[in-house]
Amino acid sequence: MKAPTNNNETGQLHLTSRFTSAIEYARILHIERRKGTNVPYVAHLLGVASLVMGEAGHVGFPVTEDMVIAALLHDAAEDHGGELRLKHIEHNFGSNVARMVEGLSDSLTADSNDKQSWPERKQNYIQKLREESADVRLISAADKLYNARTILEDYREIGPQVWDRFKRGREAQIFNFNELLKVYKLHGTNRIVEELQRVVAELRQVSADEAH
Repeated sequence: MKAPTNNNETGQLHLTSRFTSAIEYARILHIERRKGTNVPYVAHLLGVASLVMGEAGHVGFPVTEDMVIAALLHDAAEDHGGELRLKHIEHNFGSNVARMVEGLSDSLTADSNDKQSWPERKQNYIQKLREESADVRLISAADKLYNARTILEDYREIGPQVWDRFKRGREAQIFNFNELLKVYKLHGTNRIVEELQRVVAELRQVSADEAH
């Protein structure tokens, strides 16, 4: 895969009208709510983008506007149109953003009924992630950190019912987080990966009674 590219000469993160266009694109596309909640899905997308922006100057490569846009659109092709959506993203935001969105997607099948099973998609994603570039892995880790934090917060509020929101329960979810952590740590670590590891460990601990 191509290495991350910078979108400016200074290495500092600058956001332009492309960023606000991406927010509007995501707002129009993602009208759904987060699983089992009344929270707009855009909250997740903005949260992941915020985590990525927060790593500017803290990782060994520039955090670019393209990365922030890819974070905002990381579920667009997977959940809303597959390959055709990816082409639309490329047309509107460029090939570099499309490259990252593709790397962050566990499926590009438009019809949800034709997608592989949850375990197959997650395993294929983990295998693919091993070969992805550092920018994709950072966005991926931010996505998983946001998800893990949300599950932990909701677990404290409603307990084991939180797992009913997902296709697979506690064991599969925690196993998947741990397998992803192995891949992230193969390439070194950073603040997001370290925080993800801490949150997953806490989630495993607070929900441990379920496993007995």
